[in-house]
Amino acid sequence: MAQQMNIAPEDWLNEYGDILYRYALLRVRSEPTAEDLVQETLLSGLQSYANFSGKSTLRTWLIGILKHKIVDHFRKNKYEMTTLHDEETAADILAYQFDHQGHWQVNLVEWGTPDKSIDDEQFWEVFNRCISRLPQRMADLLFLRAIDGVATDTCCELLGFESDNQLWVALSRTRVKLRQCLETNWFN
Repeated sequence: MAQQMNIAPEDWLNEYGDILYRYALLRVRSEPTAEDLVQETLLSGLQSYANFSGKSTLRTWLIGILKHKIVDHFRKNKYEMTTLHDEETAADILAYQFDHQGHWQVNLVEWGTPDKSIDDEQFWEVFNRCISRLPQRMADLLFLRAIDGVATDTCCELLGFESDNQLWVALSRTRVKLRQCLETNWFN
């Protein structure tokens, strides 16, 4: 960690720019917005560097700043967020998968050892393609709530859900769509 403390702020872009950009791009799905968020993150890091305690790595600290910038981005743009255009499609997808008692009708694909996929670069390409096929609001919800762990009430505020229940239904549908895409394009 001492070595990271020696990285001069003018070298942060070269050292951490790629990881920050990929992190932001995966969440906001817009190259210009991701670039802006990285710039804002580096500027904020530079402005508050004197307060950096060194309890984490510099990279982790900068990613933490970026997470807050992403939440701020969603907060600023919450009124421009699109609605779930495919409510009927999502309901249809769910309907045929479960019987009248709520049990799976279709045999689930055996995923073998999914933890090995985490280290596979091709898996992440497929994962990113599956995410890119989701409607923007569904992808935003997946990243904010399921991956970044943003509180439910904050997600409702940022994404315009009227209730926690509405958010959880949308998240469930999102997970089903992601699972179907992964099963079709990776695990089969």
